Amino acid sequence: MTLPVNAFKRGLRDGRSQIGIWNTIPGPVVTELLAGAGFDWVLLDTEHALTDIPDIFAMLQAVAAYPVSAVVRPQTNDTVLIKRLLDHGAQTLLLPYVQSAAEAEAAVRAMRYAPRGVRGVSGMTRASRYGAIPDYVQRAEEELCLLVQVETAEALSQIEAIAAVDGVDGLFIGPSDLAASMGHPGNARHPEVVAAIDDAIRRIVATGKAAGILTLDPAYARHCLELGTRFTAVGVDMALLRAAASDLAKAFGRGA
Repeated sequence: MTLPVNAFKRGLRDGRSQIGIWNTIPGPVVTELLAGAGFDWVLLDTEHALTDIPDIFAMLQAVAAYPVSAVVRPQTNDTVLIKRLLDHGAQTLLLPYVQSAAEAEAAVRAMRYAPRGVRGVSGMTRASRYGAIPDYVQRAEEELCLLVQVETAEALSQIEAIAAVDGVDGLFIGPSDLAASMGHPGNARHPEVVAAIDDAIRRIVATGKAAGILTLDPAYARHCLELGTRFTAVGVDMALLRAAASDLAKAFGRGA
């Protein structure tokens, strides 16, 4: 058995634009539905969702049957959480709230086995197909992809330093947290925030690393794509469900 190819990472390297969707509802059913919807990648979120480590295992299995890439977001930039998600077979991680090059370097070390990192070694994990991939430990790093979130004004000031860290494949802008850090909580469309995001995308692109974002505004998503984002999430499962349910209720004279 051979090491699975990380199509998402290959896409970033080839400069392809990849469109994604956020999965916040725990369990494999919604994940499998989203996996078959036609997106390039599905973000399995454990930071702002009920989803936890045991849920991720089945959700990764659900994605595996489809031509779509799974990206997993841990609760935080933590060595133990990273180790567990990688052992479960996650190949791409999106780490929230990375503020500096030092924090990005710590994440890289957590992704790599010694002597280049500190990831713990276990032979019987889903990642190595329970030992069926004989050279997994030697080759795992080839197919692992690390994305870091820059989501405060302070982090935006460190874009070039973070992007320069070997092992960081992409930088993702978090509009909502950025807006709050800039004094505009709940208003990610404030002109100052939009200007900061546009500038950040241009700066990330200039470093040669991939830029990413989540926005539920289709027009702004296309604007970000024009600026050069290479992994762009355009929807959230809970938001889509609520909007569809509300519209249906209103069609029958009900709802808020």
